[in-house]
Amino acid sequence: LQYLENFVRKGPDGYGAYCSERLRRIIANGERKELPCWIELEAARSKHPIDVSVTLMDDHTVKLPMDSASTSVEICQTVANKINLKDTYGFSLYISLYEKMWSLGSCGKHVLDAVSQCEQEVRRQGKDEKQTPWKLFIRKELFTPWHDSTLDPISTDLIYRQVIKGIKSGEYTSEKEDEYVEMAAKHYYIQYGSGASTDNVQKVVEECITTTLIENKSKARWVQLISAELTQQKTETVKGELVEIARQKWPLHFSKFYEVTMTSGPPLNKSKFVVAVNWSGIFFTDERDRRLIELPYLEVKDVEVLRLVTVQGDFVLKSVDAVDMAALIAENLEGLRDRTEFALVQSDTNKSDDDLFLACKRGDLLLLKRDEDYRPDQNWIKAINQRTNTTGAVYKDTLQFLPTLSRPSEDMLVKYMSYCCLTVFTSPDDAVAPVSLRDFARENFRQPGKDVGRHGANKGFNKEKLWSYSREPIKQPLMKSLVRNSELSALACNAFTDILETSYMGDYPIKHARSPIELTDQIFGPATQHEALQDEIYCQIMRQMTTNNSRERGWQLMWLVTGLFPPSPDLITHTRRFLESRPRESLAAGCLQRLQAMLRSEPRKLPPHLVEVDAIQQNSTQIFHKVHFPDERDEIFAVTSTTTIKELCYTVASQLKFKSVEGYGLYLKTASKGLVTTQDFIFMCSFSLMIKGKPGYQANAAYMVIFKRKLWFNVSPGKDLIADLTCHFPQELYKYLRGYHNCTKEDMFTLGGMLFRSEVDSDRSQFVMIPKMLKTLVPADQLELLSKEEWKKHIISSYNKQSGTSVQEAKIAFLRLISSWPTFGCDFFEVKQTCESSYPSILWVAINKHGVSLIDPKTKVCTVTAHVLLPIKMESNIFTSSHKMTMTILDPLMGWIWPPGHMFETSALWATLYLIY
Repeated sequence: LQYLENFVRKGPDGYGAYCSERLRRIIANGERKELPCWIELEAARSKHPIDVSVTLMDDHTVKLPMDSASTSVEICQTVANKINLKDTYGFSLYISLYEKMWSLGSCGKHVLDAVSQCEQEVRRQGKDEKQTPWKLFIRKELFTPWHDSTLDPISTDLIYRQVIKGIKSGEYTSEKEDEYVEMAAKHYYIQYGSGASTDNVQKVVEECITTTLIENKSKARWVQLISAELTQQKTETVKGELVEIARQKWPLHFSKFYEVTMTSGPPLNKSKFVVAVNWSGIFFTDERDRRLIELPYLEVKDVEVLRLVTVQGDFVLKSVDAVDMAALIAENLEGLRDRTEFALVQSDTNKSDDDLFLACKRGDLLLLKRDEDYRPDQNWIKAINQRTNTTGAVYKDTLQFLPTLSRPSEDMLVKYMSYCCLTVFTSPDDAVAPVSLRDFARENFRQPGKDVGRHGANKGFNKEKLWSYSREPIKQPLMKSLVRNSELSALACNAFTDILETSYMGDYPIKHARSPIELTDQIFGPATQHEALQDEIYCQIMRQMTTNNSRERGWQLMWLVTGLFPPSPDLITHTRRFLESRPRESLAAGCLQRLQAMLRSEPRKLPPHLVEVDAIQQNSTQIFHKVHFPDERDEIFAVTSTTTIKELCYTVASQLKFKSVEGYGLYLKTASKGLVTTQDFIFMCSFSLMIKGKPGYQANAAYMVIFKRKLWFNVSPGKDLIADLTCHFPQELYKYLRGYHNCTKEDMFTLGGMLFRSEVDSDRSQFVMIPKMLKTLVPADQLELLSKEEWKKHIISSYNKQSGTSVQEAKIAFLRLISSWPTFGCDFFEVKQTCESSYPSILWVAINKHGVSLIDPKTKVCTVTAHVLLPIKMESNIFTSSHKMTMTILDPLMGWIWPPGHMFETSALWATLYLIY
């Protein structure tokens, strides 16, 4: 570096000092991450500073010089100095490009790195980087939990302007009309004082209320509502009140966001999510800003770089910004504890001879008194005991200062005392000695040794400890009930060898390593088919975990088996004691919980699923499964080994806030097949596509689980808007565009207008795109009916007639129109019939609540409709390659209308009929 500095100082006239200063600045502020931008190159030619303008929320601009090393904290501080902003906390530098704006914070981020990114984006669009329209802004990004609007009127004014702009632009939204009216009335007072003026109220409406809200409710009505809200208030305090309303109502809009991955902690629906840190607490949110969990600071006991210790449990998080996130949380916690008026007593304090000191019991809530005599450096503080209503001094080191500015609820105090103050640690002397299978083995295990049955039980028992860890394979099962069954004995011995293999317990050398899923298939697969083997597997696993220093893989196997089937009544007590005697093992409690759940459930019929094995190998007891929806979204849901299809359906419907789960189901889809799920457990269902011996078997085959409407009984568009938009609209749109419905041109014009509005909303500039969008607006088999221009003309005409309709309303209107058609809610299947010459060889079978219809695909005329179907017979199961089925149709009014013996070449049709009938 010294040589470089000397070299630079000897540069040409004008450049030596210029480059030396740039080098000094970049050393001080850290290296850049992006290439130089265009304005830097121009500045380097002239050796002049880069002049930029920073816009404030009151629309004023501040001009200031900048160089290649300038950071956001420097810009924010320079602006604050120029406008005399004293309360600078939480004001950050933002950069915008077109409609996108993002925060550069108030830290060490290089401003021109962001400018360079903007220029690169413009170049990708094929435009000249010189014309990149980036802009810099100063905005309020964060509040402190103890924010006070009276401290700095300039800060309060900037935040107030930001809130008004955000309400107008739709950035800050409310579901309550009264809140808009209240804030608009306060804005009126700030701008025009107490004198009422209709013209001024109209200006306030234009400044505060979004265009959409004005269109939905006339401007005159908004004027009337705001005028009625106007009351006498002091103008000096109204601005701060409006800021406080915004702070309380929109904490997520004043947050710092961090992308994290949770490696362990209390169960959540997702392992990857966004953590929002703001003045009110810590929010875990998904990509749609829906809250997974909310942690007020009162529930946070401690924070480390990778660990968040709370009353709900310890969250271990991984993030590239973990240090910054932990520092922000710690700053808020420390600030709240310094300012709090509440503390909990951690240990009993008896009444002393000194009347100045307070007698307390562990768990008492104290109201702290930070009066004029209080000094932060002293080791005691005055307080009022809320239990005894007595006042006195108490030593700080006996207190837990609560990070809150308001009195905590009783429930919260109980939680906090349980997790933070009153934790009881068990001494090593109190620990329960680990339990083994020794007692169970005396009565239930075979006699050890070569000469089984010739020696006494006790002699053989002492010779070989079948209940204790061994490195050698077994030649006979442990359970004496299996010894005389050669088939089950061989399966039991093979399972023990698989447990010994390197990939799991690591106790037995092998030539060819097998994958974990292959091993678990061999260990647990036979036991799921033969109940007699189930106790044997439990005993083998517990044996290898007894007196074994390497038990991690054994605990993983125990976790898997407790989610498959329970032990017999004879073994269950020993298994519980085995698990309870090992409380320090991280998986012991989870295994006990799974064991209890399995006792209330039916045993699984298949070995563990790949997802379960992968999860436990990562030492995670949380299993997450992705569920897809017809609107092309997907969500992650937490499942267990015993989660049933019905339970998952209810969980999905509840989380998405459907009004009812009736009629919905899960569909399984792989690259080669799609099936309606009929199994009890989610992992039985998904695993059934990957069973060896089944046609089309694929090890670890990729699959999708899709949640959608299965049965269309009692579907009334508009009754459940969330279900309409998530499932009903996209499902029916697909069938409409495939051309399954028989509809008139007028209906297609009307529906085309609705679909166009659902795509572009009120953006009329997209009219020119209609010819290219026809495949998403008109049934595929009707595209050639008219020219592209004619379709465009009719769709625009229909679109114009629907003026004022929102995207959501257009989708509901689409559903309402097609719900009147007889084929609404049908599942359509193209089949080939080989027996009836009077019918086309290719038919559509349409199934809905009215029955089963046979439709000619060319004319879309219904050939026959049957209301009862008896019987349905498959030539083979759904995994066969022929997929042929025989069915006989009976109509109670018309008699037999379809002779038995007709063949339909599809299996999806059979699955749908099976579910309905």
